[in-house]
Amino acid sequence: MEDSAVYVSLEFTPNPNTLKYSVNRKLLEKGAANFTKIEDAKARSPLALKLLNVAGISGVMIGKDFVTITKTEDGDWDHVHKTASDTIEQHLTAREIVVMEELQNALSNQNASEIEKRIQKFLDDEIRPAVAMDGGDVTLDRFQDGTVYLYMQGACAGCPSSTMTLKMGIETKLKAQIPEVIEVVQI
Repeated sequence: MEDSAVYVSLEFTPNPNTLKYSVNRKLLEKGAANFTKIEDAKARSPLALKLLNVAGISGVMIGKDFVTITKTEDGDWDHVHKTASDTIEQHLTAREIVVMEELQNALSNQNASEIEKRIQKFLDDEIRPAVAMDGGDVTLDRFQDGTVYLYMQGACAGCPSSTMTLKMGIETKLKAQIPEVIEVVQI
């Protein structure tokens, strides 16, 4: 597939300020990387840096085979969509680096506790594929004193239904699978 043409397809998300661009390339082996500041993107993701420099884009999340773009309140969707789509396609066609290797390694999370590994596996297998369909991602920050701290990223970050997804979906399922979990909190 890597020798074929790059295809970028637009998908709408439940968040009205976020669009998802699916691509026919693997961008990350594991996890997702979220960028809201140009300074963070400079050292970690050449693609996110290009996208954050587009007028009207306030956030970029790179997933396994998609990029989620969040626009500013006053951003123009026509400009944001056209520029983002072209930027992603040109970047991937030129085979430029998407994320730095250090970031990819950090997303692998080798230093997790046994409970965190079980939580991570459950998130990877059961939760993340569902939220990725809507252009979002959920990543584990930590497990502490019975509480799971999660980052809601991409389309999930500002989605009107993110609280329900977190409490009714993720928390309920995690508690059923891992008895040590008492509560799930978004950070």
